[in-house]
Amino acid sequence: MTPHVTVGMDESPESLAAALWAAEEASLLDVPLHLIHVEEWPVTAEVPVLSAESLVERYGTLLHATADRVRDDRPGLDVTTEMARGRAPAELTDAANEAEVTVLGSRGLGGVVGFLIGSVSLAVVGRARRPVVLVRSGASSSGAGSDDAGSEDAGPGAADSGNVGSGIVLGVDIEQPCDPLLAFAFGEAARRDEELRILHSWSPSPAYGHTAILDPAVGSGLGRKATEGLAGMVRPWRSKFPAVRVTEQAVVGPAAAALVDASRSAGLLVVGRRSRRSPVGPHLGHVAHAVIHHSPAPVAVVPFE
Repeated sequence: MTPHVTVGMDESPESLAAALWAAEEASLLDVPLHLIHVEEWPVTAEVPVLSAESLVERYGTLLHATADRVRDDRPGLDVTTEMARGRAPAELTDAANEAEVTVLGSRGLGGVVGFLIGSVSLAVVGRARRPVVLVRSGASSSGAGSDDAGSEDAGPGAADSGNVGSGIVLGVDIEQPCDPLLAFAFGEAARRDEELRILHSWSPSPAYGHTAILDPAVGSGLGRKATEGLAGMVRPWRSKFPAVRVTEQAVVGPAAAALVDASRSAGLLVVGRRSRRSPVGPHLGHVAHAVIHHSPAPVAVVPFE
């Protein structure tokens, strides 16, 4: 299949923000942009046939209007649209597995007919084999509003990308090899010509008890080890991407809190997800889960073995 960027669409401001972010990504990658809306099927009592037919027409209009908006903003970008039918998590995950990057709104319509609600986005992020980026609208990134922020009156001009920060923040764990995660972050930084800030959070092992706190020599030794481990992980990638401006920092404390704090001034936050199946469904680590819900910047979740 031809490389492309996919974006899931509904009528919410977050969906339009995702489309605009995805259009920029497609331009940077020099690949087509694919807009997809999933019509929930089979029809249920809550969405009777006549209503479903009306929704197909309505969302078809939305797809074409968004495609026209993107083409106006980025002349020459190849944009395609698709109305899929099925269950949104499964259809969007299948679409994500065929794309270079998939972009979804991080909030959206509630109720029966809106598919970009939290459970769907989380399901796609937890199952997709390719990177997924979650984007908030300008209004959502401020933390204001309710779950009804994506009202049915929202049109193609109702939101922008909400991406007011700059630079890319990458969270890594030096105990886990994560080449796909590093490759994605360095590639984004190179294409966007932006600084890449790499964070590793560490805490003293419980085996140390209060020793690391009471004895500064122990604490500084652990910090030095974390810093050296981070430098060793990043060094080969500095060589592969010599033009990328990179800073790296090992910080003490919970990873999620450090990353959310760093994301407040970032244009993109990148985190990883181990590609393993959980007996109860898709696996999404607590750090990724936390930053998805609290980062004001777009969040890229990159699966790795």
